[in-house]
Amino acid sequence: MPWRLPPRRPSCDRGLREVIFAGNVARVDHPAPHLPPSGPARFNVQGVGISALSLDQARDLVLAARGQRRLGYICVCTTHSIGEARRDPALRGIFHRSNLNTPDGMPLVWLGRAAGHRAITRVYGPDLMLAVCDAGRAIGLKHYFFGGLPGVAEKLRMSLTARFPGLQVVGTHTPPFRELTPGEFARLQAEIVEKKPDIVWVGLSTPKQERFMAGAWERLDAGLLIGVGAAFDFHSGRIAQAPRWMQRSGLEWFFRLCAEPRRLWKRYFINNPLFVLRAFAQWTGLRRYPLDR
Repeated sequence: MPWRLPPRRPSCDRGLREVIFAGNVARVDHPAPHLPPSGPARFNVQGVGISALSLDQARDLVLAARGQRRLGYICVCTTHSIGEARRDPALRGIFHRSNLNTPDGMPLVWLGRAAGHRAITRVYGPDLMLAVCDAGRAIGLKHYFFGGLPGVAEKLRMSLTARFPGLQVVGTHTPPFRELTPGEFARLQAEIVEKKPDIVWVGLSTPKQERFMAGAWERLDAGLLIGVGAAFDFHSGRIAQAPRWMQRSGLEWFFRLCAEPRRLWKRYFINNPLFVLRAFAQWTGLRRYPLDR
């Protein structure tokens, strides 16, 4: 039987979560929820627990959100995500409290297999989105798209509903390039209450989308929030995807760097070498990266 996502339960440990509105940060005492006990095993990548699962497993776990509310959030993790988490302990805590941290990048898949998880595959955000949209039609899964540049979420809706006849996209929202004000968030809450989506797909950048999901999942009347980053741009046609052979061989970063050099050069020329050095240090035991609790 596939593992089902149960409602999140608060733990006995108390944690601090940041709620950010219009540039003001309020620290709120908040119980950090337990991970579901029957969820996929996680392996440690530089202090972040990555879920050891396949794309098909991830798809089926997401489909289990049908008709449920406030289950939590799912992060798709890359070497960039790990690098950001090394710089920010609060972000590591956000990853720790997620329902799943999928191995979005091939280096994470290779590390998972080296750790003994032979069945692990890449759970790439854009592929997960397509798989869930396709399979979810049979059970009436309802989707909501939050993120992207102006007009991208609506183009995404048109693209995917044309690709998957019968797909239910109950709403879209393009947020401003800043934190939502209390009034803006209240309007988003009201729309989610009205539309009752099973899945809210969040198309912001890392770590912005993870912080948004961690701060919003308990207050939005949806099943799951899933941060898929550039999937909005890819599936709306705004940005071209790397060929499959580059994705499978771990060279997608090079394709994206060539497409957006000014935006991505720091990510790939600074973060990637640091990731490799830290992975070597962890693998050889030169440095330990405990999982944040």
